[in-house]
Amino acid sequence: MIYPNAKAALLAIEARRRIKKDLPAFQAFVREVCPTAFSLPIIHVAGTNGKGSTVNFIRVQLQALGYRVGTLTSPALYVHYDRIRIDDQWMDEDTFLALVNRYDERWQALGLAMFDIDVHLAMEWFVQQRVDVVILETGLGGRLDATNIFLPNVCVITNIGHDHMQYLGDTLEEISREKGGIIKERIPLVTSEKNPSCLSVLRAICKEKKAPFYQVHAKRAGYDEDGLVCFDYEEEKDLHLSTMALYQADNAAAALKSVSLFCPTASMNIQRSAIAACQWAGRFQVLQEHPTVIVDGAHNREGIQALCTTLKQMPVDTILFSVLKDKEAPLMIEQLKQVCRRLILCPFQQERLADLNVLAETYHLAIAKDLKTILQERMRQDERILICGSLYFVSEAIRLFPFRS
Repeated sequence: MIYPNAKAALLAIEARRRIKKDLPAFQAFVREVCPTAFSLPIIHVAGTNGKGSTVNFIRVQLQALGYRVGTLTSPALYVHYDRIRIDDQWMDEDTFLALVNRYDERWQALGLAMFDIDVHLAMEWFVQQRVDVVILETGLGGRLDATNIFLPNVCVITNIGHDHMQYLGDTLEEISREKGGIIKERIPLVTSEKNPSCLSVLRAICKEKKAPFYQVHAKRAGYDEDGLVCFDYEEEKDLHLSTMALYQADNAAAALKSVSLFCPTASMNIQRSAIAACQWAGRFQVLQEHPTVIVDGAHNREGIQALCTTLKQMPVDTILFSVLKDKEAPLMIEQLKQVCRRLILCPFQQERLADLNVLAETYHLAIAKDLKTILQERMRQDERILICGSLYFVSEAIRLFPFRS
């Protein structure tokens, strides 16, 4: 089918969601239509939380070092194809539509899902645009993820937590094995994971595959005189970030190590400057000051815990929270209630939204009419507002700013 515009193409592609994968068939298809993709240098990033931030920290360093960098991340924050970027500029609408119309018949014949299509679109465009290096973020898990058809130069696993357990397993060890499925023969693995049971699984996989294993983390993470995160890394002292989110220090450390392995001659001074200037939408992003409105993509138990570590240092007045039904909402609610004056549930357009009425009754919480209305109300009353619980919800908030009443 030939789509008349990008909107029609997007509607069709976004309707193709499934989990079951046929990676050999997908790999054969991409190798047939875009063989050059398999010779591109790649850094492959998996993990439960922090994947997108780590991809971005890696990207800014590589760009500062002179590379032309393609990235694939998810989910989208503005439009679907903002997942696919070169030097942080997302794929344009005309390119997206042309590629969809060129390949859609083949995609349908193969029964490819939305994320499979995103991976192919990304690699096809990166080849056309002659990027120097690609950073791929897994969509779900690792072992069976559509990004796992390529041989990377460096593998990264940010951390492992309780998310997508219906697909990845009920225990951290099971989830670790799925994430660890990205580890390849003799390809170095960088991880910022701290849990001993998870590390044991990852080390075992690396040993079996003779893959060098590097565990990294930020040291002495805290705040500088401007209230922004600073930390030590290996022998380097006082590295600075342009964020108040303490959890970003470990993501930055993993990115620093990944770049040093990919490019051993990289200048640490350039790497320092790059991460200090790095911004990433949706991750403790300040949308407005006076009153302050912050969005954060924390959407599972460990993500909320990391967010609350920062909020204990800087409590907020109101948290607007929305959550999908496959997440551990009770655990997240209990944590968030400790770091704000009021927690308000908020609906948004998402078919997988949890039953907010049940949560409100169980935890004695108010439910907002909609995000824009409650923001208008709370911005007249509060000094600090945080929006979190789902990246899709955060995406809706971002699109409201600059705020229009």
